[in-house]
Amino acid sequence: MIQELLRSQLRRGEISRRQFLQNMIVAGMGLGGVSVLSSCGGAAPTAAPAQQEAAAPATEAPKEEAPAAASGARPLTPTFYQWIVDLHPGLKAVNESFADLNFQIAPVAGFDVARFVAEGKNKESTWDVYVGMTPFVEMAALIKADVIEPWDNYIPKDVLDDIIPSIREECTVDGKLYSWPFLLDIIVQGYNTSITSKAGLPDTPPADWDEYLANSKAVLDSGAARYGCTFDAHGWRSLCPITHSISTDVYYMLDGDASGVPLFDFTSEPALQALEIMKQMLDLSSANALQPGSTDGGVNQTPDEVAFAAQQVAYYIKYQNAPLRMAGTWTDPAALRLGALPKAKGGAGSTVFWTTGACLFKWGQNKEKAAEYMKALTYDAQIWKDSIAGSSSGHPGQLPPFLSVNEALQKENADWFQKETWVPLIFEQLKVAKAIPNHAFGLQQFILAQPIWEKYLKGESTDAKAVMQEAKDAVAAEVKKAG
Repeated sequence: MIQELLRSQLRRGEISRRQFLQNMIVAGMGLGGVSVLSSCGGAAPTAAPAQQEAAAPATEAPKEEAPAAASGARPLTPTFYQWIVDLHPGLKAVNESFADLNFQIAPVAGFDVARFVAEGKNKESTWDVYVGMTPFVEMAALIKADVIEPWDNYIPKDVLDDIIPSIREECTVDGKLYSWPFLLDIIVQGYNTSITSKAGLPDTPPADWDEYLANSKAVLDSGAARYGCTFDAHGWRSLCPITHSISTDVYYMLDGDASGVPLFDFTSEPALQALEIMKQMLDLSSANALQPGSTDGGVNQTPDEVAFAAQQVAYYIKYQNAPLRMAGTWTDPAALRLGALPKAKGGAGSTVFWTTGACLFKWGQNKEKAAEYMKALTYDAQIWKDSIAGSSSGHPGQLPPFLSVNEALQKENADWFQKETWVPLIFEQLKVAKAIPNHAFGLQQFILAQPIWEKYLKGESTDAKAVMQEAKDAVAAEVKKAG
């Protein structure tokens, strides 16, 4: 249950007492939160994580050849983003198959790769491979800072050719593979049939945004739930995919930007339409929907997750692993349904996808061994069974980015696989989804712009075009400043 989840996070120091109470209130258990705090009185309060700031990407470092890494000079040292370890228990068995592995947790809360960049400047690396990189988030910045190198000299050709083509393109810069893909996520919609049936709504995902908003309002009007719909306020998880549902022709080349990679055009008509959809959704959502999350520098354990886990909201927009994980706390997890992101009438019907994968540290060691490790990890059958069907650690629902792995799953068609009827939906969405371009400001552009566009969502401004122009100008200024 959500109360036990929050209580555990409080006791481990992952959230503060204030954040615990806020999340309990959203979940409709405010007074219960007070009693739990009393029983946890001995725990030292932790400071609330600051909302993630948009640090400028690393400045470009002069490229040098990395010295030939002497394999065996130290044990293979992979480092992982914490959430991957939490959600994928099969990692332990893979690690045990590599003797003397020095497995570590990466110092990257809130996508902060400053430690990697600092070591790279000194032409050194504590680690050999980092599992947790998302191409549009930090890949371009790490390349620019001369921290990582391509996998091409180490990845087996059969593995390279096995990557789903659109994912291989996402992970490639200048014809070189910089990210070994691992976990696939796509922005979709989820809904709770226990709530929608109570509201008299059909057990089908809304096909377009008009239907989505109308159904959400019907939930509120019927009293079936406290909220009609919710979304993650971070732009790459909401504004961008909603925009893609209208059109993917929403990127532009900034004058003077030598990267050759486009930025998101906040002033495009589809982006303005998406902002308006978000404003209507906010009217049907919880009052704290725009607040940052309570863990990982504000990007995880977000208010939308808390509300959906507590069965306080019917409809939900996020990557598939969020509703799958949150439904695990429900009285009846089978009440969850997933569907394609609603389309705009006459729109493109696209969405956003990304993969979380691994980068190879240029100044690391054991590079051939790192490739062996990544192949073992990404082709491990138990990893994928646990991810797709769920395990005691939860139900991440992240899918393999390799053609042969998916073909094997479909051919075997095990009983557990047949039960996960949402899997074909995700691959159908991948056919129409678009990745966010790998600009050094691929992530930062949304972080910089969010407090500006939120002035319209909060009613502080009534001029959507003006705030989106301000957002675009703010991003452009930072890109030019970074050079």
